[in-house]
Amino acid sequence: MAPEESTEAVRLLPSFERRFLAARALRSFPWQSLEEKLRDSSGPELLLDILQKTVKHPLCVKHPPSVKYARCFLSELIRKHEAVHTEPLDELYEALAEVLMTTEPTQCHRSYLLPSGDSVTLSESTAIISHGTTGLVTWDAALYLAEWAMQNPAAFAHRTVLELGSGAGLTGLAICKTCHPSAYIFSDCHSCVLEQLRGNILLNGLSLEADVTDPARHPEHNTCNSESPRVTVAQLDWDVVTAPQLAAFQPDVVIAADVLYCPETVLSLVRVLQRLSACLKNQQAPDAYIAFTVRNPETCQLFTSELGEPWALGGAAISERPPGPHTGLR
Repeated sequence: MAPEESTEAVRLLPSFERRFLAARALRSFPWQSLEEKLRDSSGPELLLDILQKTVKHPLCVKHPPSVKYARCFLSELIRKHEAVHTEPLDELYEALAEVLMTTEPTQCHRSYLLPSGDSVTLSESTAIISHGTTGLVTWDAALYLAEWAMQNPAAFAHRTVLELGSGAGLTGLAICKTCHPSAYIFSDCHSCVLEQLRGNILLNGLSLEADVTDPARHPEHNTCNSESPRVTVAQLDWDVVTAPQLAAFQPDVVIAADVLYCPETVLSLVRVLQRLSACLKNQQAPDAYIAFTVRNPETCQLFTSELGEPWALGGAAISERPPGPHTGLR
């Protein structure tokens, strides 16, 4: 491979690597750039390198994506190769054959590479809706909020963070690994989501505290010198949670991602935030950072109008469109 080709390949490989490991939509891959490089290249080195950075990546081998996703990706890669070169590339067909012989499980994995060199790997449902909930998969707002958090670590450093509607756990795990919170409380209401969430926390090398009802600021936990935060998981039904239960968490920061999808949910979330503010009346209300996809502008307006003071609210509104240029996790 010529030096100029090698330089272009170095730029292309991370794009394929990050998108494939995170199982991003195939349309988001830089296929046009790949075709151009293949036309300018006389050998198979670039495709073999892409294979090593995707299907053969150590993270993928250990924690594979869905079989359907890997099959569609390899099929597209083969089409791009065949459009330029007449000679088949055995390694591509062998990888596809291996995938075709694999049975699709009910769970798959996504891995996100962090700027620190670490990664977050999640076990997720292969179905968008499973067991009556959408909380078993990762949504775009969680990606955006995790990226924002990593760009603003001071908002979380040495503070207690309560996440509402944690889902698969991406945002919280990214914050725990990069932002140095003193304590982090993951929460959700669905039993299947909580079971998967606990598994993902352990999968990423974090320890779980057994008792989630204790105050998050535990006197025996040295928050400033600890290498990892004190992590707990709480079952939190927004419609029935009591003020004393919320007061026990003593959060400095409250976050949520993609939880504003219908008026009923919005009103439930507002009630929780208002209860938090009331039960911490002798303290300043926690900072709140809410990321959401704008599906219905009226729903978003309902949230901001109902919430009111005294919250210091940071919001990220995300239109329904494919992710933009790569930054951070995407």
